[in-house]
Amino acid sequence: MDLNYSPEHETFRRRFRTWLRKNLPARGRGERALAYDDPRRIARAKEWQRKLYEAGYVALTWPRQYGGQGLDVVTQAIVDEELVRARAPGLIGQMGIQMVGPTLIQYGSEEQKRRFLPKILTAEEIWCQGYSEPGAGSDLASLQTRAELVGDEFIVNGQKIWTSNAQFADWMFCLVRTDPSAPKHQGISYLLIDMRSPGITVRPLVQMTGERGFNEVWFDNVRVPRNQLVGGLHQGWQVANATLTHERNMLGAATRTQELFAKLVRLAKLCMREGNPAIEDPVVRQRLAALAMRVEAMKYHAYRQLSDSIAGRPRGIAASVNKLVSTELNHDITACALDLLGSYATQSMHSKFALDRGEWIREFMFTLGMIIGGGTSEIQKNIISERGLGLPREPKGTALQDGAQR
Repeated sequence: MDLNYSPEHETFRRRFRTWLRKNLPARGRGERALAYDDPRRIARAKEWQRKLYEAGYVALTWPRQYGGQGLDVVTQAIVDEELVRARAPGLIGQMGIQMVGPTLIQYGSEEQKRRFLPKILTAEEIWCQGYSEPGAGSDLASLQTRAELVGDEFIVNGQKIWTSNAQFADWMFCLVRTDPSAPKHQGISYLLIDMRSPGITVRPLVQMTGERGFNEVWFDNVRVPRNQLVGGLHQGWQVANATLTHERNMLGAATRTQELFAKLVRLAKLCMREGNPAIEDPVVRQRLAALAMRVEAMKYHAYRQLSDSIAGRPRGIAASVNKLVSTELNHDITACALDLLGSYATQSMHSKFALDRGEWIREFMFTLGMIIGGGTSEIQKNIISERGLGLPREPKGTALQDGAQR
């Protein structure tokens, strides 16, 4: 593991940091890339991504012939790190940039690459992910949305759920069952679906935070041209797993957790206990110290993965470790904040009595959802124990065993 950036990388960091100081929008700092429910906010977010792209700071590791910069993962990690530190707005096209875009580069036809990749980068077209269903969450291979090939079109019927951003997305990358007689990990295909197609119904789901980031999506005889199939027919499971490996570099997530913890420390200095700042209470200090050690461990785990990427070493179970550690640690940080706030903890951002603009109660609820979304902590622990530690597998046919196939 190398903990030092090269002089060239540090020069790049300073240049990007200077660019951010000059170009970061005053409105929208710290806004999440999810739950856009205001057309003006969507327009601002698209404008911000286009500005970053035109300056050369989007999709840095993509090949140049597909609109990227052809740079290394360290440079991309620096951009991710600096965006979080500057509390820049999230990229509205992140799902396209980090998931379907790299998948198309790997599996897509040249026609698909020319059609979709440029508009992913400029945020002209926004993507959502059609994976989960009411009966196929962690056990994704149990999906039942059907696509029947009739001539040169697929006829799609079924339902997806927990679909982030579907209410304003232009396209969906979607898993469908094209051979219902095949074993469940086979007979699945990967389609690109125009969200304006007749027969698609989107129903927003109100989360406990009050936001409408998730959606139900219904397909009623939706026609999808065959040339929007990615990879081979019935080969969607292989393509889907490639999409799942194209995850954001861990360093960005680690930096976000560091920022959240720094915010917690500031809160501990403001809140009072028995006439003194809470941070002077030895019990509070002990709790903060325990969290600080976990934050540092997460940071160095991120550096190790960055070193592995540079050396070309396989990721192994790193993605599951990332997901498990980051979501549970973020939730524990917010839980500590609520304890510090005491009776003020439940005040929403609309209350005049709210401290820190009421953001902590929202973060607490949001981070709880992240422990469940994208594969629960139980699923991640199974993957780590079985694939990483070589422990016995769950009995065949159980939900946890099947979910680990993701």
